[in-house]
Amino acid sequence: MEWNMLEEQQDFLRLLEKQGKSFNTVKNYKADLSCFNSFLINKQKNLKLRAFTPTQVQEYSQFLSQKYDSSNSVRRRVQALRLFFDYLLTRNIFEENPLKKMAVSPKVLDAPAPTLFPEVLALNRLLHNRVKSTEGLGQLVHFRNLVIFHLIYGAGLKVSDLAKLHLAAILKDHKGLRVLVEHPKRDPYSIPLPVSFKPLFQDYKNSYSQYQESQGLDLDEILFNANPYKILSGGLSPRGIELFFEEIRRETKSEITAKSLRQSCIFKWLNMNIPHATIKEWLGVAPSYSLELYLDEYKKDPTSLVFQDLPEAE
Repeated sequence: MEWNMLEEQQDFLRLLEKQGKSFNTVKNYKADLSCFNSFLINKQKNLKLRAFTPTQVQEYSQFLSQKYDSSNSVRRRVQALRLFFDYLLTRNIFEENPLKKMAVSPKVLDAPAPTLFPEVLALNRLLHNRVKSTEGLGQLVHFRNLVIFHLIYGAGLKVSDLAKLHLAAILKDHKGLRVLVEHPKRDPYSIPLPVSFKPLFQDYKNSYSQYQESQGLDLDEILFNANPYKILSGGLSPRGIELFFEEIRRETKSEITAKSLRQSCIFKWLNMNIPHATIKEWLGVAPSYSLELYLDEYKKDPTSLVFQDLPEAE
């Protein structure tokens, strides 16, 4: 059976969106599949296939190796194509995945590049000043961004964790507050929040509640999506969170990202002598996950990687 590659890929990408994959994830899959399309066009001048043979699999492997120096880049494109062919199996277009036996080199982990503590402190001051200098919805948006910043640096949350986080996920215990993280395929776990988060969150929650009441809203997500005039919906997509960091990078001329801030949190926990097993639990990773890259960086220059909890706002 002859089938159209582009049509099937569009259907596959739409399926990923329906499954709740982030904007960046879907965009990356699209780019990876476009690489495969370039290979096909180069080999056969069109995107209609009747089969994808072991010989073509080998040729694609060679194509990737010549095109990319990074083994991680090759790995990602192979993985994207494997998942696409798994999708084609469900469509009865293929009887088996031709990429299943395609060998790729092991994943190479990059050394962590955390946002250094002076930059963390500077961003904290900047965000607090924005809250103090504005009012109305603009102030609430800045407050929301400050909460995003504190949940990443304070509790090491990933962007995907933050996107749909509910107010009820902030729990009280005898020591202060914790944030409950729930995933569909694993047991829930909670992470302690720094002392400075409690008054910040209480002020934010009060402002958020008052604004909702004034607008007749009833949202239970911690974050929200808004334009300059009104709140559009509860929750904030991973792309919306990334846009906040893009704005910060433009304004501060820094390299800060959600990932670099989360890495700062990991170094903070190491500086606090938190047991490695506990750090892995808070990160939501398997016990086999290695912190060696962080420990290696710390040994190189420990004085530059001293991180602390943020002070309470004045």
